[in-house]
Amino acid sequence: MAAGCGGTREVTPANIPNPDRFLYDRGVAALKEKKWLDAREYFRQVVDNYPQSPLRPDAKLGIGDTYLGERSSESLVLADNEYREFLTFYPTNNRADYAQFKLAMSFFEQMRGPDRDQTSTREALQEFDTFFARYPDSPLAAEAKQKWREARDRLSDHNFGVGLLYFRLGVYGGALSRFQEILKEDPGYSHRDGVYYYLAELFLRADNKAENRAQAIPYYQRLVTEFVESEYLERAQKRLKELNAQ
Repeated sequence: MAAGCGGTREVTPANIPNPDRFLYDRGVAALKEKKWLDAREYFRQVVDNYPQSPLRPDAKLGIGDTYLGERSSESLVLADNEYREFLTFYPTNNRADYAQFKLAMSFFEQMRGPDRDQTSTREALQEFDTFFARYPDSPLAAEAKQKWREARDRLSDHNFGVGLLYFRLGVYGGALSRFQEILKEDPGYSHRDGVYYYLAELFLRADNKAENRAQAIPYYQRLVTEFVESEYLERAQKRLKELNAQ
């Protein structure tokens, strides 16, 4: 039945001294070739048939990796389950950091566009934060930080989109609170140049009093100082020239 569903029958040669190693190595080879179903079946045989094998934890991770590799909505949920089970059964294993990183990635791969629901983005960030707390010295930390930044930018992009919509609709109070919230919660936001620009514009549009102009100037200055390239740079420089002249 496994063969009929695209799986791989057990083909361990008779009298082989280390059948678990044989199956595991076949699984690794299939995984490298992105033969997800074949690799999963080899790893599953190790997990199910060799409970005392030292390769069982690695095979468990291999199963998760096959689901993660498929990247379908269903397989990503199954990957999440495999990595969580690994962390439950083998919390002190030397690859626990890998399992936690891949658990975060199972949500990272489910992230939706900035204009869509951000539940998966928040879950990815939560799992990355757990990774940093538990495994600060992991060799995967640098990659995890990069992925965390991408996820955090996605969430801030979503909030920026909401603020921009308020701005365009003339709901300036809502836009102001949304933009200020972004800078407070995510000061390292990669696209904060847009936040600076629209915050400055909001103060100019509130009214043209001198105190509002004074509040706008620092945001334009931060944009010009922190960003060598930006779609808002030329406009910010023009605004600064006008305001300084006034």
